[in-house]
Amino acid sequence: MSVKMRAGPGEGTRLHGGDQMKNQTTFKAAFMVMALVSTCAVFAAGAGEERKNGLSCQYEELTAAQFTQAVEKASGTCLIPLGVMEKHGEHLPLGTDLIACREEARLAAAQEYVLVFPPYYFSQIFEARHQPGTIAYSEKLIFDLLQETCAELARNGIKKIILFSGHGGNEHFLPYFCQAQLASRRDYAVYFFSPAEGPEDDPEVRKLLRTALDLHGGERETSRMLAIAPQLVHLDLIKPGSGLDLMRLAALPNAYTGIWWYASFPDHYAGDATPANAELGRLLLQKKVRQLVEMIRAVKRDKAVLQLQDEFYQRAERPVIPK
Repeated sequence: MSVKMRAGPGEGTRLHGGDQMKNQTTFKAAFMVMALVSTCAVFAAGAGEERKNGLSCQYEELTAAQFTQAVEKASGTCLIPLGVMEKHGEHLPLGTDLIACREEARLAAAQEYVLVFPPYYFSQIFEARHQPGTIAYSEKLIFDLLQETCAELARNGIKKIILFSGHGGNEHFLPYFCQAQLASRRDYAVYFFSPAEGPEDDPEVRKLLRTALDLHGGERETSRMLAIAPQLVHLDLIKPGSGLDLMRLAALPNAYTGIWWYASFPDHYAGDATPANAELGRLLLQKKVRQLVEMIRAVKRDKAVLQLQDEFYQRAERPVIPK
């Protein structure tokens, strides 16, 4: 939804300061009401679908008896939306990643039933330890906690686990975690949501994008939050220019170092959120949810991964067979 205030033909009367402030206040209030109404409609649609299905997709909302039914209905599949607690510029909440990916997961589950795991914010975020509010658990803890979570889900009859990350800092951690599942025999499979193209690559989305650099807390992330929870977005706190790339390692080509993000974006803000709008946010949500639904359906039908894992474990236990 895009709202603009402009003078029509022949409207040349200037408002006095008090009237102008009153009009601006009225406009802001009207805009917030409209944004909240559209957001509530999205929530209500998903909630209505869940009621129609007769079983909540939210793990924590189920009784023990309902959980058994939910596992069967989900074909033994559970989605874990992973977020984190970190700064997102000056204008977004610390839990932006968690809030956004849980809403995407809920909307997807309303279309293709799957269990959605409770809020999970134990992710890799060492690069933001210098910023207030960051919760950076140790590397061993985040791995072990996710491993034990998967093992406990499997013990409860869930044999297919989808990792759905809303946090870009997990881009190396989660693929490694999936690869590490081959280290020893498992009776469950872990799948990582990793589409070849993101929603931002969609032609319909590209038409609405206004910024080139958009890596963290920028136009896309802020637009999604305006669509999901506009009351948590503070556009008036955006600092112009604070999201620019400082390129402090430009003299170090062909090399990766852990300090690269801090070298480029010490304020933990990369981009410009000024053009953000709820219309773009809703489109981004729609595209991402569509991709996620497609994956959930494919995973629920899949039989190959578990069969191939069993074959692999068997061969790995005896790689050399005496003649």
